[in-house]
Amino acid sequence: MTMAARREQVTPTDDEVIRQLLVEIRLLEGSVRIIQSRYEVIQAALRETLIANSTLEGIKEKAKGTETLVPIGADSYVRAGISDSEKVIMGVGAGVSMEKKIDDSIAELKSREADLQKVKISLQQQLTQTVARLEDDRARLNELLRKKTGENVEVV
Repeated sequence: MTMAARREQVTPTDDEVIRQLLVEIRLLEGSVRIIQSRYEVIQAALRETLIANSTLEGIKEKAKGTETLVPIGADSYVRAGISDSEKVIMGVGAGVSMEKKIDDSIAELKSREADLQKVKISLQQQLTQTVARLEDDRARLNELLRKKTGENVEVV
């Protein structure tokens, strides 16, 4: 058997390549959805962290007994009197909360914000790369289908 004949046996047919591209496109679409979902979760956590930090910064300078509006989420607030502006109870993970000095809590929230920003940037990069690969595969598939059918076909 000649080398050319061997290469023809190993080279996948256009139909096989089309099937492979279709499978890869579906997998990439699933990956895009997962990355977008993770991105939304990180965005929500970041918003919550920023609100908590802003609230603590505002409370920090208030005197004992000062009435203030405290955000409770969904752009809603409750009136509350400050009984201690030096310490807060802060979640530390796994459903555990502990009393901390307000400055330590603010520093912790700033650290969380920085970590969340890093994750957000990483997810944006992953999303960009995955979408670019998806678009490349779609273009390749469209070209193969155009070559096979002789018509302008577009896969979306």
